Amino acid sequence: MFFATVSIAALLSSCMMTKTSVGTFKETRGNEYTYSKGKQWWLFWGIVPIGRTNLSTPTDGSCQVITRYNFVDFLISGVTAGILTTETIRIVAKR
Repeated sequence: MFFATVSIAALLSSCMMTKTSVGTFKETRGNEYTYSKGKQWWLFWGIVPIGRTNLSTPTDGSCQVITRYNFVDFLISGVTAGILTTETIRIVAKR
């Protein structure tokens, strides 16, 4: 039962994602690359942030910010019973 619950939660974690386009970024496929990435850490089930993650962005300001809760984030939250959680943040730009 435990294995089934963990498997289902891991498979559904990709639903927890936001994409925010900045500047003139178009969401069409082709020539995309990860400009920078990092993790935001939280305490007490996401209530209190531990610092603020500052990621660099392209000089023209045209990029997409993708915030997601992936499998590693799920494991960290599960092992600590939610007291410590993380989010993965990625900045995507076009060449």
